[in-house]
Amino acid sequence: MTNQTNRQFLLAKRPVGAATRETFTFQEVPVGEPAAGQILVKNEYLSLDPAMRGWMNEGKSYIPPVAIGEVMRALGVGKVVASNNPGFAVGDYVNGALGVQDFFLGEPRGFYKVDPKLAPLPVYLSALGMTGMTAYFALLDVGAPKAGDTVVLSGAAGAVGSIAGQIAKIKGCRVVGIAGGADKCKFLIDELGFDGAIDYKSEEVVAGLKRECPKGVDVYFDNVGGDILDAVLSRLNMKARVVICGAISQYNNKEAVKGPANYLSLLINRARMEGFVVMDYAAQFATAAQEMAGWMAKGQLKSKEHIVEGLETFPETLMKLFSGENFGKLVLKI
Repeated sequence: MTNQTNRQFLLAKRPVGAATRETFTFQEVPVGEPAAGQILVKNEYLSLDPAMRGWMNEGKSYIPPVAIGEVMRALGVGKVVASNNPGFAVGDYVNGALGVQDFFLGEPRGFYKVDPKLAPLPVYLSALGMTGMTAYFALLDVGAPKAGDTVVLSGAAGAVGSIAGQIAKIKGCRVVGIAGGADKCKFLIDELGFDGAIDYKSEEVVAGLKRECPKGVDVYFDNVGGDILDAVLSRLNMKARVVICGAISQYNNKEAVKGPANYLSLLINRARMEGFVVMDYAAQFATAAQEMAGWMAKGQLKSKEHIVEGLETFPETLMKLFSGENFGKLVLKI
């Protein structure tokens, strides 16, 4: 493999506000050979996630930040092309933290095998990957929906929201999605079977909530934070559950993160708001994936991927997440 070149995006500096092409260093280096315990993976698809923006920041978080000069962290799927590890053979397809590059070389910590015959590789980055696991455990464990509950989701046409909403429907809930644009709202109702949708770009969210949730909100699955979180807090029912899965509206703030002004609704309604990190559930991923695959086989759960081609487009493609351009799970095809 030494005659091949590995294109890489390294973190050059910690961005203030949005990450741009200048946030990264692009380099080309020779592809090495795996040492003892290592594997060499030819990356095929990378998962682009809002969490990547947080990984660029210095400071305490649920995972160490990407170091300056380090290959930008990204989950992905690829094919093992050389192996010096007894657990992985040449030809195996793997899911793991491959990084924003053509080839991963290193120890396969946390990697697991996937089968492209059972599902297309991008699905292992969406419904059958970390995205699906996030939707599954955040909704079912933290949100704890019961049949008949009204479940509202922000970022509902995005990767996690679209899957979490479908799971809520499977569990017998009334499901309302908040999304940006008529096409996304139409998709939620016509394709995914949501009961209602609110287009935050064309109407006031509070007015939409009054229309779509006349009996209030039992579970709110939050992916965006900011003003939309505040609006939903004003409509909570007694003993409601608010799942803090993400806050994409706040990730590129140059000032302090905007907290909820309506938080006293939690007190009045004896509701709870709880944060969620998917890696806390790693031991249960296999069981959840099996159930998710069963729902997909029955046609109860659909996975939508937004695939952009070309490693070289990485900085601009990543920013589609923050402008709302992605429709479904954003995946970069190498």
